[in-house]
Amino acid sequence: MNLSKIKTVFLAALVTSMAASMVLLPEKSFEASVRGLNMWWEIVFPSLFPFFVLTELLIGFGVVKFLGVLLEPLMRPLFRVPGVGGFAWAMGMASGFPAGAKITARLRQEGHLTRDEAERLVSFTNCSSPLFIFGAVSIGFFHNPKLGFLLALTHYIGNFSVGIIMRNFGKKRTRSEKPTYKRPLLTEALSALHQTRLKNKKPIGKLVGDAVISSIHTLLMIGGFIILFSVVNKLLFHMHVTAFLAKLVEGILMIFHLPTSLSISSIAGIFEITLGSQMTSQIQDATLMQQAIMASFILGFSGFSVQAQVASILAQTDIRFRPFFIARILHGFLAGFFTFIFWKPFEQRFLSGQSMYTPVFFQKHDIWWENVLNWLKQFGPLFTIFMLLICIAVYVQTIESKN
Repeated sequence: MNLSKIKTVFLAALVTSMAASMVLLPEKSFEASVRGLNMWWEIVFPSLFPFFVLTELLIGFGVVKFLGVLLEPLMRPLFRVPGVGGFAWAMGMASGFPAGAKITARLRQEGHLTRDEAERLVSFTNCSSPLFIFGAVSIGFFHNPKLGFLLALTHYIGNFSVGIIMRNFGKKRTRSEKPTYKRPLLTEALSALHQTRLKNKKPIGKLVGDAVISSIHTLLMIGGFIILFSVVNKLLFHMHVTAFLAKLVEGILMIFHLPTSLSISSIAGIFEITLGSQMTSQIQDATLMQQAIMASFILGFSGFSVQAQVASILAQTDIRFRPFFIARILHGFLAGFFTFIFWKPFEQRFLSGQSMYTPVFFQKHDIWWENVLNWLKQFGPLFTIFMLLICIAVYVQTIESKN
């Protein structure tokens, strides 16, 4: 039996076993599905939808090309990507997974990036948003808003380090990688903005409608993956597969002097970032430093759920998934390493009680991250339903106009 047949049998057996487990554990599957659905329509959709639509419009109007010319002197020497990568990097950090992959794929489709440049760019433009790190992890799970600063710092420094490492990925440097401009940089940027707008023949109404439909299509796909992996994670736990895999990683944890009790949460985090972070915060016999290191690794690795979302987005282009996966492993270990390095000064500054002052946003009743999270939970579902209705209306109007 050749490798292809073995792969076919393995995948068929895997899917069949998951289907059988859903039949045997219907209540657990339903609970996990509802949990994933709530997360999507309360937090994910209202958080990412405005960014996705705005990205489509900025690309269509030429603003991204304008920023690309201005950021060329920064992005090219650091990461060996064009200046438009700076836009993907900034939007990826602001809105979180998988916005960086979505923007990179669009830039590749528009011809702003080569395949090697797109693979370098996507490796470091996908990271957790500040809202998730502060609102969900540090406040929601650890009940410690100060910890959010350490997690965010190490997460984004690790992300930057991945970009520096991955700059050597792909073909060797060629002369064509370095554009030469005969006019001042700002003049070239304004010219690129104007030329890009002229090339886009779509009227504004059509551009906005396409942006809404494309964004909602992507978010529906993301929601499906969130629900699917929420169910998979729950089933693996109740089928004791998670416990079995946890035994395999206990040796790795011991090498890094981490308690073996973190093994279950690490496996959960490898599959799904939110559940893994939550379980890490609940480990009783681990110190806060050890919990923070594991949480940093989980945030950096981002979980198979997010990686599946990115793989689905990249499948629409010729961008390969393997460099992204390698970058996620690097990001996880680098973020955990930086958390260990920065823990002592962080502990002395914020946790020992010797701090000279307490920032206003650390006050118990004035945490704006928590206010934003509560607002999303209260009005997020209404926003999601409203935008889905708009998408249906735009889609019906588009079909009628074609007929």
